[in-house]
Amino acid sequence: MATLYPFKFRTIYKDKIWGGEKIRDILKKDFAPLPNCGETWEISGVKSDVSVVANGELAGQSLAALLETHQADLVGKKVYNRFGNEFPLLVKFIDANDDLSIQVHPNDTLARERHNSFGKTEMWYIIQADQGSSLITGFNQPLNEEIYLEKLNSGKLTEILNKEEAKAGDVFFLPAGRVHTIGKGLLIAEIQQTSDITYRIYDFDRVDDKGNKRELHTEEALAAIDYSFHDEYKTRYEERQNEPVQVVTCPYFTTNILDYTQTVSRDYLFDSFVIHVCVGGSYTLEYGGQRLDVKMGDSVLIPATIQHVKLHTTEGFRILESYIGTSVFSMEN
Repeated sequence: MATLYPFKFRTIYKDKIWGGEKIRDILKKDFAPLPNCGETWEISGVKSDVSVVANGELAGQSLAALLETHQADLVGKKVYNRFGNEFPLLVKFIDANDDLSIQVHPNDTLARERHNSFGKTEMWYIIQADQGSSLITGFNQPLNEEIYLEKLNSGKLTEILNKEEAKAGDVFFLPAGRVHTIGKGLLIAEIQQTSDITYRIYDFDRVDDKGNKRELHTEEALAAIDYSFHDEYKTRYEERQNEPVQVVTCPYFTTNILDYTQTVSRDYLFDSFVIHVCVGGSYTLEYGGQRLDVKMGDSVLIPATIQHVKLHTTEGFRILESYIGTSVFSMEN
């Protein structure tokens, strides 16, 4: 059996009615011959779009095959006992050249009942934002289903939605059930549960190149929506260089931001795989005497069997570091 190592995967490109060109222009990913690229799927276990290894001895193997063969060695014993041969996270980049639809995702219970799937809790990290860009997350007032339907049916849904200005470095955590949309002008890294279930509530009456409106899921969404009101929806964190900053922790994933200008060692002394999503700069990942170059736009899956890595950098880097569960790690500069 081959020895596991940090994996890069072939990018899966998706054109969207609202997609743009930042995937190519900023992340340097060539999506030709697609007319645009709204999303890339970087690490995916979704059955319709399973990632394929791009580097090393196991290049060409699917993530599903890796997991079936290597099981806990790849993802960790606790993770494998919990999820089996289902890889639990999906990593994307999203380029919104126009507003996405207003939508909501079901939680685990509803998704299992309706779709035999995981729910979809997710987080957004804003990589780049055009001036004046904004997004929608949650409601701007206390309400219930009756008020929601009244606003929806009268064409006044946006009146009750919470709109947020967004800039590079912002983080938004979106538990399943929270109504949301990504606004025009945003380039985002998304980390989420493995699920492709979206209930589209409103799509601004747009049509595709054949004049057709996209399907809405008004009735399906009613049971999925969390009508709670919150005073604040943006994830607040203190930006610090050369030390890890935890920004999200939930039952489905924990994410830290590592913003480093110098080389750092990371000891992953916990029972989970680790994902690096590079959202700025570059570094060389050293592990067991081997090296892997990583640049902005790359995502790397580090197997659970690799507990000691070193990140060498000359220009500095910023990465989202994600795993399942809580961690006990040490580091030294």
